[in-house]
Amino acid sequence: MFKLETKSGLLRLAAASAAFAVTVVAAQAGECPPDLRKPNARQAVDFKPVGVTDTTLGAIDLGKEMAKIKDRELRFRKMVIQPGGVVPWHSHDDRPALIYVAEGQIIEYASNCAGPIVHKAGDIRPETQGTSHWWKNLSDAPVVLFIGDVRHDPNDHHM
Repeated sequence: MFKLETKSGLLRLAAASAAFAVTVVAAQAGECPPDLRKPNARQAVDFKPVGVTDTTLGAIDLGKEMAKIKDRELRFRKMVIQPGGVVPWHSHDDRPALIYVAEGQIIEYASNCAGPIVHKAGDIRPETQGTSHWWKNLSDAPVVLFIGDVRHDPNDHHM
C-alpha cells in the first residue's frame, strides 16, 4: 500500500486515473464488443439506400502508380447520411476501406457482430475482408463520413 503525502499528489493520481479511463474507453469506441463477435451473427438485408449522398472527391488509378496494382482505384469520398438514412448491406471482401466519422453518430449492423455498433464523430472504422454490413442514422442530425477505399471495379457503385 502507498501513501499520498499531499493534496497535489492526490490530484495527480486522480488526473492520471481519469486519463487512463478515457484512453480505455476510446480504444473500444466504435468496435464490436469481444463477447458479441461471432461469424455470421447477422444475415444480409435487402434495404435500399435512403437519404444518402455519396460524392467521390478524388481517385487514383493504382495501375499507373509505382505500386502497379492493376485494375484497382484508390478513392476518397464524402458520404452524408440524413436522419433516418440507410446505407444498404454491402461487403468489403474485395474493397478494403477506412471510414472516418467527421460529424454525428451512426449505427452499424455487421455480419460478424451480434449487436449494433455505435460510431461517433472522431471514430475510424476499418472495413476489410470478412466485413459485410449496413448502417443507419438513428439520430436527428446528418452524419458526415469520409471514406478512403480501394475499388476493383470502377463500375461498382455499391456504398
